[in-house]
Amino acid sequence: MIDEAARCGYSKCRAELPPPGPQGGRRRSFCRETRWPGGRTCAQMARAERDALDALGLDSGRSSFRLDADRLREHVDAVRAPVTELAAALDAVMARLEEVEGAALAAVETANRGAAEAEAARVEAQQARERAEREAREARERSSRAVEERTAAVERATAAARQALEATEALGAARQAVEEAVAGRHAAEERAAAAARQAAEAERGAQEAAVRAGRADAECAAAQARSQEWRAESEERRTELVAVRAELSACTSARDDATRQAAAATDALASEQEARQRAEQELTGARARLDAEAALRARADAELERMRVEVEQARADARLAREELTAFREQGTELRALVAAVHGATVKDS
Repeated sequence: MIDEAARCGYSKCRAELPPPGPQGGRRRSFCRETRWPGGRTCAQMARAERDALDALGLDSGRSSFRLDADRLREHVDAVRAPVTELAAALDAVMARLEEVEGAALAAVETANRGAAEAEAARVEAQQARERAEREAREARERSSRAVEERTAAVERATAAARQALEATEALGAARQAVEEAVAGRHAAEERAAAAARQAAEAERGAQEAAVRAGRADAECAAAQARSQEWRAESEERRTELVAVRAELSACTSARDDATRQAAAATDALASEQEARQRAEQELTGARARLDAEAALRARADAELERMRVEVEQARADARLAREELTAFREQGTELRALVAAVHGATVKDS
């Protein structure tokens, strides 16, 4: 039985068309109610199919249109393989971008940890500098107290000398004055020994401050080494990004060739173009993350430089403490010489 029913002219539809109305008229060639992706009708899809046939150099006459549809499908199948390869290449690029993104995130986390360590080192150096300043103030206070005690001892020794001179008038009174002078001498010697002990304590404090300054130098050197490692890792990430860009350029060229071959045969290339735009947007995001990483590295370098300046300040404070300790030692030497002179004068008078 021959099917004489009128059917839709679109090769993928071929639905049976209703007959003309009672008043007759022209038969329909396409469905009116059927809709395809994008809201297009069968007539629009058939027109696109004819345009694709014309682009491929096939016969687009109305009498052979249905026969050429099968040939169009064969050409579309032939183009489908390079499109599939392009999709696989794009998937590989996406995987590579995810790896680069993961590496960039890891580098950012490492930079954050390094910045936190640098901040901790800076805080510790600040605390060490404050301790050194506090110890230097305490040393200055002890030095002031020692000077005051030395002045008092000199005054007492002078008074004892006057008493010894006056004691020559009376032997009994002289003996008592000599005994008082000896007691004063013993007290002065004890105070001088206490001042010497304070000087030794101040010297130990200065040595401890110097040790802390050396430790701060070592921590600064370690922070510099970590900064060099971060710079090397950033260079490696930049090299990997260049390789990914080269791969993306090659894949983009292959995709453009496949797009020129299949642009008029299928609407799938439009989705591939959207995929390319998404890949480019993700690449732009990766570039932005790398720029943020570079900014973070610059802030870490600035923090390291500030810590280095603070270490130099701590060294200067330690040098000042050593100078004050040297002055204190000289004052102690003068005090010992004065006590020895008083003791010699007392022994001579006795």
